Amino acid sequence: MTTLSDVTIIGGGILGLLTARECVLAGLNVTVMDKGQMGQESSWAGGGILLPLYPWRQPDAISQLVMHSLTLYPALIQDVFSSSGIDPECVQSGMLITKNPDVQDAIAWCTQHAITHSTPPKDLVNALTTTLLNPLWLPDIRQVRNPRLLQSVREDLIQKGVQFITDCELLEVRIQQQRVTSITTSTGHYAVQSLIVATGAWTGGLWQRLFPEQTTPPPAIRPIKGQMLLFDTPPGTLSAMVLDDAHYLIPRLDGKVLAGSTVEHSDFDKSTDAETKTKLTDFARQLLPALQTCPVIKHWAGVRPGTDQGIPYIGQHPELENVSMNAGHFRNGLAMAPASAQLLVDLLLKRPLKLSAEPYHYQSVH
Repeated sequence: MTTLSDVTIIGGGILGLLTARECVLAGLNVTVMDKGQMGQESSWAGGGILLPLYPWRQPDAISQLVMHSLTLYPALIQDVFSSSGIDPECVQSGMLITKNPDVQDAIAWCTQHAITHSTPPKDLVNALTTTLLNPLWLPDIRQVRNPRLLQSVREDLIQKGVQFITDCELLEVRIQQQRVTSITTSTGHYAVQSLIVATGAWTGGLWQRLFPEQTTPPPAIRPIKGQMLLFDTPPGTLSAMVLDDAHYLIPRLDGKVLAGSTVEHSDFDKSTDAETKTKLTDFARQLLPALQTCPVIKHWAGVRPGTDQGIPYIGQHPELENVSMNAGHFRNGLAMAPASAQLLVDLLLKRPLKLSAEPYHYQSVH
């Protein structure tokens, strides 16, 4: 049996990778396992907006993680870019929210969290075709090109000595005296010291299968599919992110425009369909007429880890001493990831907490 590192993390998405990075920076040896390749699930598939959609309509627990993450992102981006040579393309493109029937709540939230807000620039509004209702312009909101961020973080971790094991499915755990002592995977048997589960939408089913004897109910995390499109557009077609009702447009640094996304309850089906492609294409081209002559060059789907309120589980298992979880971030994994990783490792190492951990306890989220 192979002995792994001080910490074994199951799941190589943004939560698993940034949790690994927090552990390494604290002086721990880390192994990250994934049933496929690193960073190829919902972390890769999303839009990369570093703010929840309509954050004033979300629980405060989400805002706390997001706002703290925003303070951590600048140094994180600089460090991984410098280390890896891969630019995550974190861009302050700003966001226009076209319709705000609850504009007073929106302004109150922005004021509380020191988010700059104003009426939108005329040139941006003039490029759009939509019915405005109390439009709100948030000029400081950033986005990140998530596939590049994942590549950058992974390369940074390789240089820091993290071991990666891919195409490695977790099959069984061995429990003795309320501790997981070893795991059985599709690539072999491994002794573990501390186990962190960061398996996104798969966490609930995995937990139920691995820990059937525990009295604590499995995490209430369910798969929620989202489909997205990418338009081949010349640079300058769109200058800012635009949120219009339930959908959005995101301009990338190379000029291409992303359109998303759907919310579908379809288990782990990541297939795309022509009807959804048509709906997203029609939405995008109606909102931004400049897209009428721009072809769709990519159509994909990802599976998000949904919880009832979008609040993730972050913390140690209430019964198993050396098992923790960082999962259930729904649509805001990238926006909450740095703070989530820091919080979990603070809990593991009993360091002073920068945020209250109570909202993310198993019992709280349930």
